Amino acid sequence: MVEYRGSIYRDDASLAEWLSHGESEPALEPDLPIVDSHHHLWDSRWGKYMLPDYLADLSGGHNFVATVYAEAGAMYRAYGEERFRPIGEIEFARGVAAMAGSGRYGSMRIAAGIIGAADLMLGAAVRDVLEAGIEAGGGRLKGIRYSVPWDEEDAVCTYLAHYVPPRLLLDSTFRQGFAELAPLGLSYDVWLLHPQLPDLVDLARSFPGTSIVLDHLGSVLGVGRFAGKREAVFASWRTDMAALARCPNVSVKLGGLGMTQSGFGFHLTDRPATSVQLADAWRPYIETCIELFGADRCMFESNAPPDRQSSGITELWNAFKRITAAASSSEKRALYAGTAARIYRLVLAI
Repeated sequence: MVEYRGSIYRDDASLAEWLSHGESEPALEPDLPIVDSHHHLWDSRWGKYMLPDYLADLSGGHNFVATVYAEAGAMYRAYGEERFRPIGEIEFARGVAAMAGSGRYGSMRIAAGIIGAADLMLGAAVRDVLEAGIEAGGGRLKGIRYSVPWDEEDAVCTYLAHYVPPRLLLDSTFRQGFAELAPLGLSYDVWLLHPQLPDLVDLARSFPGTSIVLDHLGSVLGVGRFAGKREAVFASWRTDMAALARCPNVSVKLGGLGMTQSGFGFHLTDRPATSVQLADAWRPYIETCIELFGADRCMFESNAPPDRQSSGITELWNAFKRITAAASSSEKRALYAGTAARIYRLVLAI
């Protein structure tokens, strides 16, 4: 275990050893096509999680057909203007996609879509960066993620890889940068914390022509000032998500609950959670999102590697499938592949 800003995480070595003690579950519904709508790769201060590591996590029998790479501050350029340095991550993800496209790693289309990074606080001047990113992506760049996690309490912020000044989604300079996305055919991915959802509602209403993807179900918190208040937090979160669902330009990624700030505490147990344990804990949140947004605006994500702090990836997808066991075949096609393919404009035979 390692400590980062007061919060406890497992480093690469201890995480691998801990995951080895998990129950080995066979994949449920192994023929169901899956587009993993959100994963990372990195070699950074966080550790190392590269293509072979990700492929090993996906080798449990589920039918992964494609993935969407989401920015994580990885492989930025070490040279040139600061504003253009995030282009290095897009180049990196495109390179991984080319490796996977060789067929040497199987038939899965890794990084069929790429969500890159750009500093939207550049305002309208971000357009040059976005255009450079589109060129670097070679047709794979589908959107930009500019994360805005913030909370008034330091005990919550210690769980975050980074945090930003408050109310950025309402900032006029940010919105000038945001306004450059849709004209270039780019969507907006956002990671925030559940108390910030009203700001996202305001943004979505102000820019109805921009496709917005909310990551990690809005990151429902269970730590710091939210610890031990799960029912009250759930009620507040559901109210805000209902308001967000009335914005037709917003879709939601179902996942991210394996991160430690969710407060389920699976990372503190002697062995990883089983899919039954995960499904029992996560069901209310996932079912609520599907109820509010509909299957055509929801997509499942692994959020690998951060969600490995709670379980193995095979068990994570089994948990999702347990939660959606009663869904229709058309709903499952949307939740597991169709919505991601449509939102991120992926050309797939599914």
